[in-house]
Amino acid sequence: MTLICVSDFEAYAKKHLPKPIWDYFAAGADECYTRDDNLMVYKRIYLRPRVLRDMSVIDPRTTILGSEIDFPVGIAPTGFHGLACPDGEQSTAQAAEAMNTCYIASTYSTFSVEEIVAAAPTGLRWFQLYLHRKRTFSEQLVQRVNALGFQALVLTVDVPYTGKRRNDIRNNYQFLKSIQVKNFEGAFEDEDQTEYGLPPGSIDPSINWNDITWLQSLTQLPIIIKGILTKEDAELAVRHGVQGIIVSNHGGRQLDGVLPTIAALVEVTTAVQGKIEVYLDGGIRTGNDVLKALALGAKCVFIGRPTVWGLAYKGKEGLQELLKILKDEFCLSMALTGCKNVSEIGRHLVQYSKL
Repeated sequence: MTLICVSDFEAYAKKHLPKPIWDYFAAGADECYTRDDNLMVYKRIYLRPRVLRDMSVIDPRTTILGSEIDFPVGIAPTGFHGLACPDGEQSTAQAAEAMNTCYIASTYSTFSVEEIVAAAPTGLRWFQLYLHRKRTFSEQLVQRVNALGFQALVLTVDVPYTGKRRNDIRNNYQFLKSIQVKNFEGAFEDEDQTEYGLPPGSIDPSINWNDITWLQSLTQLPIIIKGILTKEDAELAVRHGVQGIIVSNHGGRQLDGVLPTIAALVEVTTAVQGKIEVYLDGGIRTGNDVLKALALGAKCVFIGRPTVWGLAYKGKEGLQELLKILKDEFCLSMALTGCKNVSEIGRHLVQYSKL
């Protein structure tokens, strides 16, 4: 079977994953408007190609927080990769390492941070953190990733409570029966673990901007905030001394009816005025999508669901194949719009209706 685009991997995963697991990964909140808009809005952004610019050499490399990656597509933090293939996040880390791009490991991994590092010891890796009511647990996780050589800490800020994902409720969370969250081993042994492998209400809903200062007291790692969609919060992020923002609506899994991430991107990048790096996730399916996001101000994009589809196809090799397709498509998009390197990608390349 030859898969030639990201949507082919999606079709394969939908056919071969058990329905409750597919439903979990595919889920959006409520009526899924935001999940679907994340994809559809790219179709309303048009490219303005330049020609006769000598496209004999194309260089898709870029840097994020000073680290060079071979192309501006990284792996977003998504949980439970062990549901997609037996080696789970170990395969994810190895594929990212092989493609020389960034992998953001999720707190909700089916392999521990130690196992992930052992699988891909030279890879560029960041760690995604939720702040839990049991703050000592969050503090211990930060200490572990510090010691393991993770290069940044990504704080997810859009989950004071879990969004309502209807199919998970209809399926009675059946996928949970086959998973173990290794980073939590021993942390909640005496408590009812019914919410995504954790006691209900484990994520701290009282999280606020003061917690950024608390995190900064625990680590020298750069802190990136994931889940910002407005200029007001982008300005506060700069004021609180973080090093980056991931414009994200959690893949449409939290609050339904918010802006698609590509529509929120210009507002956020304008607000930060180049003081910190801005990244984006949500809706990336083609090399054209990558180029459009960079043209509108993203330094790099991160993929969530497509990661799982690649793993479902052939584990590490499947994900590596999917990433290579995106890289090749991105290089072709660069060539056909007249960009020899990433620095030549700018807002002059896009025209779009009001988003």
